[in-house]
Amino acid sequence: MQISESSISGLRRELKVVIGQGELGERFATRLDEFKDQVQIRGFRKGKVPVAHLKKLYGRSVMAEVMQQAVEETSRKAIEERKERAAHQPNINLTEDKEELERVLAGQSDLAFTLSYEALPDIVVTDLAALKLERPLAEVTEEAIDKGVANLAERATRYEAEPERAAGMGDRLTIDFLGRIGGEEFAGGKGEDVQMIVGESRFIPGFVEGLMDAKAGEERIINATFPEDYPQAQLAGKDAVFTVKVKEVAKAIKPQLDDEFAKTLGAESLAKLRELVGARIAAEYMMHTRMKLKRQILDALDTAHDFALPETLVNTEFDAIWMQLQQGLERANRTIADEGKEEATLRAQYRKIAERRVRLGLLIGEIGDKAKVEVAQDELRRALIEQARRYPGQEKLVYEYYEKNPTALLELRAPIFEDKVIEHILSHAKPIDRQVTVEELLKPDDDEAFLPVGHAADHDPSHDHAHDHNHHGHDHHDHHGHDHHGHDHHTHDHQGQPPASGQESGQEHDQGPDHAPRAGQEPGKS
Repeated sequence: MQISESSISGLRRELKVVIGQGELGERFATRLDEFKDQVQIRGFRKGKVPVAHLKKLYGRSVMAEVMQQAVEETSRKAIEERKERAAHQPNINLTEDKEELERVLAGQSDLAFTLSYEALPDIVVTDLAALKLERPLAEVTEEAIDKGVANLAERATRYEAEPERAAGMGDRLTIDFLGRIGGEEFAGGKGEDVQMIVGESRFIPGFVEGLMDAKAGEERIINATFPEDYPQAQLAGKDAVFTVKVKEVAKAIKPQLDDEFAKTLGAESLAKLRELVGARIAAEYMMHTRMKLKRQILDALDTAHDFALPETLVNTEFDAIWMQLQQGLERANRTIADEGKEEATLRAQYRKIAERRVRLGLLIGEIGDKAKVEVAQDELRRALIEQARRYPGQEKLVYEYYEKNPTALLELRAPIFEDKVIEHILSHAKPIDRQVTVEELLKPDDDEAFLPVGHAADHDPSHDHAHDHNHHGHDHHDHHGHDHHGHDHHTHDHQGQPPASGQESGQEHDQGPDHAPRAGQEPGKS
């Protein structure tokens, strides 16, 4: 095998590789000898077919197989000899001269091809112990526990229908409705047996007000206006007329906060329930602490390192982010122009995010490799079980999917690997604890603000790079399926639900089931 450089520019490499006719002939003879013991030909005992006869029947296909294997092996060897690692699957270009290719297949000529790829950069990791980190900690107050217990009581609220009851705040109504704009029905403007809680601020202005004091059996005509910033552009700012039939009015019956209530939730007493709620809140706070700390680590790593990035990886990452944006806008019936920014500006912003993700992905991989971080099979198995639990009744399909898709397993492996690397970094960096308020702890990171509607909250800055580039012999181009946590941000089909304002208030954790139909929710889905 002969290797020569034909082009080098930055991280880009183009090599010319020549596999000699003699080497190919040896490989061919070896493979044909193996093939002799495998093939069964009429008139010959197995393993006794003359080589010349085999060559006549199968020579071309065997040589094609030998060529493919030789190209794969020599390509890998060529990169290894240069002590480089490819950032993606290398591109291999054989000759386009059919006559030359025929001579190679006939064993009469050398096999020459070009090998092009981008090399992963050499990364010198900064001193992890020198990273300046603060661990934000918030105290679990009695007020927070009070609120948590009250939320549990809110979840346990039951409703009793009263035929003569006039709808008031907190009551649950069961309604049929039909909406029209300019006398015409519109998509999502119709629903039957829909339940809503009076007083929830999810509905478009005028809708709830029009149902106050209504009784079962009553029909009302309600005038309401969609907000100017309503997610569905074709409805934004439009005046609508709804015909609403009230089928049931039910009053809320909330449980007393006492030991008996605690026992219904599996606690020995109200005091024990408060203890459990406090522990749950503390765990939630610690989750946010870790997210903030992780973000600090990523920011610090990003700031401390500046190295060339493989353009192929950056382009792939950018394309994935841009496609996510476009899909979100499409579901919301919006365009880039509706975002109030020029497309070139948005592309530049997202390009920087793509570069950051790739840089951090390479850094995490490098740190993990040097620390010999491994993901054990039992850890991967637990992640698979957890994934299957997200789809009750379809667990078998989930397992089969991952069994048949090794790349999908990498998607489960990547965050585990990343978390273990973060723990490794923390063991060296030794962050300083800092007391903060709950509001400060839960406050979103500032840089989410510039991201467009329908995508900002999808971009979890603590997961803005979860790639596993260059780890333990992978192809260095496995982008682990950023689904951005599956949030659609009220950009669904708006089918069969009362008109909602399209604006989610800052909903607290554990406030109970979301009884109120929202914009963008299909019946029965949360």
